[in-house]
Amino acid sequence: MSNRDFLLEIGLEELPARFVTTSVNQLKDKIKSWLAEERLQYEEIRTFATPRRLAILIEGLQESQPDISEEAKGPAKKIAYDEEGNWTKAAQGFARGQGVTTEDLFFKEVKGVDYIHAKKFIQGKKTVDLLPKMKDIITSLHFPKNMRWGSNDLRFARPIRWLVALFGKEVIPFSISAIETGSTTYGHRFLGEKIEITNPGEYVVSLLGEYVIANQDERKRAIRNQIESMTEGNGWVVPIDEELLEEVNNLVEYPTALSGSFDEDFLTLPKEVLITSMKEHQRYFPVENNEGDLLPHFITVRNGDHQHLDNVSKGNEKVLRARLSDAAFFYREDQKGTINDALQRLEQIVYHEELGSIGDKVRRVRDLVKIVGLKLSVDSSTAKTAERIAEICKFDLVTQMVNEFPELQGRMGEVYAELAGEDQEVAKGIYEHYQPRFAGDQSPTTLAGTIVSIAEKLDTIVTCFAIGLIPTGSQDPYALRRQAAGVVQMVNDHKLEVTLEDLIKSCLDVANRRQLLKREYDEVEKELTEFFTLRVKALLQEQGVQYDVIDAVLNNEIGHIPTIIKKTRILTEKHNDQAFKKVVEALSRVTNIAKKAEGEGEINPTLFEKDEELALYTHYKEVKTSVSEALKQGNAKQAYEVLATLEPVINQYFDHIMVMAEDEKVRANRLYLMRELSEVIRSFAHFQSIVFAQ
Repeated sequence: MSNRDFLLEIGLEELPARFVTTSVNQLKDKIKSWLAEERLQYEEIRTFATPRRLAILIEGLQESQPDISEEAKGPAKKIAYDEEGNWTKAAQGFARGQGVTTEDLFFKEVKGVDYIHAKKFIQGKKTVDLLPKMKDIITSLHFPKNMRWGSNDLRFARPIRWLVALFGKEVIPFSISAIETGSTTYGHRFLGEKIEITNPGEYVVSLLGEYVIANQDERKRAIRNQIESMTEGNGWVVPIDEELLEEVNNLVEYPTALSGSFDEDFLTLPKEVLITSMKEHQRYFPVENNEGDLLPHFITVRNGDHQHLDNVSKGNEKVLRARLSDAAFFYREDQKGTINDALQRLEQIVYHEELGSIGDKVRRVRDLVKIVGLKLSVDSSTAKTAERIAEICKFDLVTQMVNEFPELQGRMGEVYAELAGEDQEVAKGIYEHYQPRFAGDQSPTTLAGTIVSIAEKLDTIVTCFAIGLIPTGSQDPYALRRQAAGVVQMVNDHKLEVTLEDLIKSCLDVANRRQLLKREYDEVEKELTEFFTLRVKALLQEQGVQYDVIDAVLNNEIGHIPTIIKKTRILTEKHNDQAFKKVVEALSRVTNIAKKAEGEGEINPTLFEKDEELALYTHYKEVKTSVSEALKQGNAKQAYEVLATLEPVINQYFDHIMVMAEDEKVRANRLYLMRELSEVIRSFAHFQSIVFAQ
């Protein structure tokens, strides 16, 4: 079967940089799925993406679908014939549905019953007739934001300006918003010309001749190589931020790196201010020396060739000079005020209409910090540091610098606090209380900063739940899931001796005292516990823990996270051990039958009738104490090993004892023992949740 290459290109107005990579990957995934559905074979799919185009090149695409010959099963023989031996309507309908006549039907036995069958031949469709469906794939693309243009109904990321759909030398006809497909594409907006593509394989070379590097990976390598070449020639060090590189790559079609300089006087500004001004606002790469100190230079990337680079450099220098001048002004002005002045201004900023001002939030955080500090039994110095961090952690939100550069919240608080004479650990805690800011970010390094970060995030989560602002589906406008994951991460990273249930309740009590609960306390507490349980599950899943082990350790409560993780490791290590299976079966027998215990009651040893009852009761008392102590110390291994000693005693018990005895008092007493022993077992895990391969 002969093959041809197929080229699809969507020409657009400039896409936002953050749309480019995800959009071309989405296009590729949709086309791959479509090819599989249509049974079309190919050699390779390649993607190309620039701000002005999304393109797919399918190399070696089949000319047509393969033919299919298959057997189709119909009704049973007794349904296929009527009493006179004629074909029934059911049989005739089956034949029509398969595109055959009744003369083509035959019988075949399936599990002792005869069924009518038909051999069906499906001739493969020509690929050229299927490819117009690319229109539906293009219009099905989704983006973070869409727009409409002209009188068109189509909602798309940006207006479509041209379409290329070329199967070999043949144009595949379809149109989107009055734009017809063809074989014409366009080079660089200012340097290039219109290009006629006569063969899909010429696409990359043709565009390169018109100042477009279509392959995004090649373009990124070119940028990286140009930057490295400049650093080697000048003795500079440029730590390449991969996110910035990705963004710059998606802003240009023909990259040319160039350098610029700024006044050395600006180096007196905090390093973070300079870097933010260059990276976040101008997409420049900052330049450092070998010691990591900033130099008064930058590297930027032009979307064009090497012509008039001096003028381009001067233009960029002028823009950066203006921005850094503003930053220097803000920096000087901010230092004229005091931290107390800033705290007073926080009272005027509404945090949420139902939750008060940012000043109110700070007071709640401060109250919770005191409580958490007591629960963790921190020393007086740490407690004092944490309380001061909590008191001033938000003061930089009213500074001019943070107003201009929101990315610097926390960092400017640290800088200004040090300049105001605050203790260094207090200043550091202002920055750290925002950590972890995102998945993969590190936890605060100091205990004081960790306590404030936990308190601040918990306050946000709990007060939102208190007034009914609960994440649903993909909607989480206040990033509560991310903040809850941050709390879980910090408790685990620092091995804090506190349970999530205790933290939740403490925060709820603070909110309740300030009359912020708009819903029932118990209902909110339950929802918060379930919410945090899901975050712990996510943490365990990231660590590769099997679902059944996760269900076993999180079936009842969350508890102490570091101990939970230790439990999962023990259960995972033992999972394929035959001896472990016997332990699980024995412990599960107890927890399963314990459910039948009714009413309140205590174990009465005088009602024991056999030695096996006394033996289990005696062992239960020893195990109860040992498991409790081991779990308090976070020694999950020891706790499990103690529980494992129950296995032979439990089996002996069930071999000789009928729990559901006829005597009501004896039966109840035996069930009380099962219930008490079950509670000890379940304090470690719900072993009946563990699944073994058959």
